[in-house]
Amino acid sequence: MSDTLSIAAIQTSLAWENPEENRELLQQRIRDLKEDVAIVILPEMFTSGFTMNAASVFETMEGETLKLLKIISKEKNVAIVGSLVIQESNNYYNRLVFVTPDGNISYYDKRHTFTLAGEHEVYASGIEKVIITYKGWKLCPQICYDLRFPVWARNTEDYDVLLYVANWPKKRIKAWDVLLQARAIENMSYCIGVNRVGLDGNNFEYTGHSAIYNPLGDTVVYSEQDETLYATLYKEEIAKYRNGLKFLNDRDDFTLK
Repeated sequence: MSDTLSIAAIQTSLAWENPEENRELLQQRIRDLKEDVAIVILPEMFTSGFTMNAASVFETMEGETLKLLKIISKEKNVAIVGSLVIQESNNYYNRLVFVTPDGNISYYDKRHTFTLAGEHEVYASGIEKVIITYKGWKLCPQICYDLRFPVWARNTEDYDVLLYVANWPKKRIKAWDVLLQARAIENMSYCIGVNRVGLDGNNFEYTGHSAIYNPLGDTVVYSEQDETLYATLYKEEIAKYRNGLKFLNDRDDFTLK
């Protein structure tokens, strides 16, 4: 258990539908980290960009990307998290994986598929909200479009960190900024959003805006550049605001269907 949690968020451009090139790029970025960190966060669909051509880029949980992540995670003694296209039981999933140095893999399947892009026609929706415990910290991982649905993220588990990986385009980036900050404030947790930059194969532009907000919605770190962001999170900061303000004590009870 640790009272602090050090984060590296890799905000980068991605090679369109080219898992091999993206694996090479990202493993080098991880190996070149300037600081010792506990968790490295990659964008949504980090092996391909946000594609509906799942048949061309899918892998399995025994595929090359997961094998590589386990190797790098052990080598660098760091947990690695991001989403990629996974095929399982004859379905495709936009699946976030959380790989730890001991080789353990936790995962979360995107609940809210992005209907505007037809994601619901290609990918099966996840059905479970997931809480991952690492180094004594409770993390709630979600993916991109999930950010628009606050009930799904509501902090009924007393998690410490709400985490979004994304390919969120420039044309709607204001919503990304506002909603990330709102999720931090309403859940009294750190909120992390890791986006990409550059152009994808559909000519959509991405301008980053990756950020970490504290439990009051104050900015810890923010960037619009192709770079790795570093930050340290503090348990005492969460406790200070939750114990002092007690807003979560007044949250509503509800059941998700």
